[in-house]
Amino acid sequence: MSKGTGGRMTVNGIELEVLRRGEGTPVLLLHGMDTVASEARFLDLLGRHAEIIAPSSPGFGNSKRPPDFDTIYDLVHLYLALVDELPYDEIVLMGLSFGGWLAAEVAVARPHRLKKLILVDPVGIKVGDRETRDILDVFNVNPAEVRRCSWHDPENAPDYDRMSDDELVIHARNWEALCLYAWRPYMYNPQLKQWLGCIAAPTLFLWGDSDRIVTPDYGRAYAGLIPGARFHLIDKAGHHPEIEQPERFVEQVVAFLKE
Repeated sequence: MSKGTGGRMTVNGIELEVLRRGEGTPVLLLHGMDTVASEARFLDLLGRHAEIIAPSSPGFGNSKRPPDFDTIYDLVHLYLALVDELPYDEIVLMGLSFGGWLAAEVAVARPHRLKKLILVDPVGIKVGDRETRDILDVFNVNPAEVRRCSWHDPENAPDYDRMSDDELVIHARNWEALCLYAWRPYMYNPQLKQWLGCIAAPTLFLWGDSDRIVTPDYGRAYAGLIPGARFHLIDKAGHHPEIEQPERFVEQVVAFLKE
């Protein structure tokens, strides 16, 4: 891996946009359904205690997607390579939502490189029966319902009417890429669940108590599959507690890092 100028890095020949913030314990941050906004308050708060490395996956943000790079395991292998090439003996891996799924996959495959694992409202497994919808279908549900289910206070949701043209293009690219990688099966890997018990790193689940994309009960079931994992609810937050409650979110993360 080589660090590029202007927020770029190259992994296995694939150039990625990357946000960097702070210094201290290295934290590899895998974004959710949308890329992490550079102005997100939690980045500055957490950056007082950790070095945050937040790449945009191929097809998301300003990271180009190579030809034939179109499955969840293309992403998993990319991040396995990135973990191996980072210049640290161990890292903390944090995944938000869709990125939590990727982080769990990486943690199963690279347990020796992870100091700690933090999963924030992750998707990635199925916990109910065949007829149960564990994860809200964000592609086929009315956008107003997705907004209601995503946020404790829908006023905290992005205002697309106020976005610049460039920001709208990024959001559209993010949604297109998410659909490409996570459409079938929808937002989970049928094989992942049976391997979560292999994760040895101390693991913290953070969950918004108002999340209706994946409910806290889904989160508790997920946490129960990883030995010793802890589960913590964040009040007055939906699927994005790092955005709705950045102070409380960072407080929990920093306490976990310091243990």
